[in-house]
This record gives sequence, structure tokens and C-alpha cells, in this order.
Amino acid sequence: MPLLAIVYFSITGTTEKLAHAVARGADDPADVALCRITGDDIVSGRFQNERLLETIDRADAVAFGSPTYMGGPAAQFKAFADASSDRWTQQRWANKIAAGFTTGACAGGDQLHTLTYFSILAAQHGMLWCGLDIPGGEDPGGRNRLGSQLGLATHLVDGALPQSDLNTAEYLGQRLAKLAKRNG
Repeated sequence: MPLLAIVYFSITGTTEKLAHAVARGADDPADVALCRITGDDIVSGRFQNERLLETIDRADAVAFGSPTYMGGPAAQFKAFADASSDRWTQQRWANKIAAGFTTGACAGGDQLHTLTYFSILAAQHGMLWCGLDIPGGEDPGGRNRLGSQLGLATHLVDGALPQSDLNTAEYLGQRLAKLAKRNG
């Protein structure tokens, strides 16, 4: 059974809800490791959680998640990404399947830039990117509500995550796990 590592930073709990939804979707066809980036992982501005990095080393697939702050991923996620450079030089994450999810304050809150950042990070590591295969506005259940094919982009509506976005996160987890199983 493939291992899916879900690496995410969350400060308000919204991105964490998405991470758990991705995990629910992947749970049947894959083992799941939720890897939350915390402030304690960052010492003097550098990410210092070797165990989390080793979990990704063992994973067959990785989902990256972060809120979109000021047009990109949170600084805490960026610290993790910067710390992955030792793995980059060895291409230790090459050929793993990767995907991304993010949330922002507004529907047009530059979430696409965060997803683009994730996909470039994956490409640098030699990973294979998994986007959404649900055309925006075409799903009867409302999945992929904001129409991002690159990954899951969402925002709060009346202070809450819409159920359709949680359903999209579950679908992304399922899709990622199935591709990892096929790739394995």
C-alpha cells in the first residue's frame, strides 16, 4: 500500500481541515502520514524537523498545503521548502507524485500563485505533479468550485469552508493515492 505524506502549515485551522479531508480521501487506497509544520520546527529562521523530512523520503506521494499569505505560501511552509534543498541535490523525492492545496481570504486571493509555488517545488525535486481533473463549474456536487486545475484553491464563505471544498480535498487525496499506487 502506498504512503501519502500530507505536509502542511495551518495557523487558524482552515488548512488543517483541508489536510484532514485529503487524508480521508486517500485513506482507503493508501497509508497516510499527516505532517504538520509548526513554529517549533523553525529555529533561528531555519526548518529543523528531520523526522518530517524522513517521512517524505519514505512516501510514495506528497500533498503540500499552506494558506496563501501575501500572494504565496506562509513563511513557515517556505522554511520547510528551503530545508528540502539537501534532498534536492540528491533528488531523493524524484518520481514521487505531488499535489497541492491552499486557502485564501478571498475567492481571487492569489491562491494560484501558492499552487504554482508548490508545483515548481515539486518539479525541482523531480516529482510528478497531480492536478485536479474536475472542470470548474461543471461538477454536479460543486467540487473545484473556484476552477483551479493546478490543485485545490479555496476560501472561506461566511467564515466557514464550504462542504464542496472539503469534498474536493477528499477527491484530491483519493486521486493522489490512486496515482501513487499506479506509479509504485
